[in-house]
Amino acid sequence: MTRIIILAAGKGTRMNSDLPKVLVPLHGRPMIKYLMDSVVAAQVDPRPIIIVSPENKEIISQELKNYNVDYAIQEQQLGTGHAVACAQAVLAKESEPIDNIIVLYGDHPFLKSDSIKKFSKLNPETLTIMPTVLPDFNGWHRNFYHWGRIIRGADGEVEKIIEFKDASAEEKLITELNPGFMCFNYDWLFKNIKTLQNDNTQKEYYLTDMVKIAFSEGRKVGTVNIEPQEAMGINSQEELMIAESLLN
Repeated sequence: MTRIIILAAGKGTRMNSDLPKVLVPLHGRPMIKYLMDSVVAAQVDPRPIIIVSPENKEIISQELKNYNVDYAIQEQQLGTGHAVACAQAVLAKESEPIDNIIVLYGDHPFLKSDSIKKFSKLNPETLTIMPTVLPDFNGWHRNFYHWGRIIRGADGEVEKIIEFKDASAEEKLITELNPGFMCFNYDWLFKNIKTLQNDNTQKEYYLTDMVKIAFSEGRKVGTVNIEPQEAMGINSQEELMIAESLLN
C-alpha cells in the first residue's frame, strides 16, 4: 500500500494574501485543488493526508470538503521533515501494512496524475526523488532559481540536496533542481526521520536531508525526472503570474 502526504501548512505571507498559501487562487481556483484532482485521478491513495497548521485547518478542510482526506496538524512550522513526522500518528492507525510514502506539496498545481502513478510503483529501499533539469534560469525558469540543488558525486550518484540558502556560489550554478516530490520506503522513513538535525541557516528540519542519510548508509537514491512546468511551485505573486500565463 502507498499513502500520500501533502504538505499544506504554509502561510500566504509571501503571496500578499490573508489566505493559506495553498488556497491562493490560480485562475480563480485554489491552487491545491489542481493537485488534489491529480491525486484523485492517480487512484494511488483513496484518502491522502494533508498536513495543516492549527490556524489554517478549518479553512482548508472547508475548501476541500468534497475530497476524501485525512488531516494531521503541524503545531509549529519547524520544517518539511517535521511536517512529515506529524503524519505518523495518523498513519499508525492504518490496518493494512504500508509500503511506500509519497510526499507532495499543495503549492505545486501542475503535477500530473501519471507522474504520481509512476512514483507509486517504485518501491524504493530508501527513497526516490523527482528532480527537474533546466537549460538555464532565464524567462519563466527564473521561478526555480531559489530551489534546492541536486548534488551528485563523481560517479553520478545523488549524494545530497542542498537548499538554496545553504548553497555556495558554485552550487547555485547547478541546474538540476529539487521540486520536493519524494517517494520513501515507509519503515526506512520513520526509522530515520527522527534523526534529522536543524543545523542550517533556517534552523529547520529539512526533509531533503533524508537523501544525505541514505547516502551515508551507502544506499542508492533513485531519480525520476519530470519536465520543469510540471515541477513548478508557486511561492510569490510573480510566480503566480507566470503560472497563470502557462495555464492560458
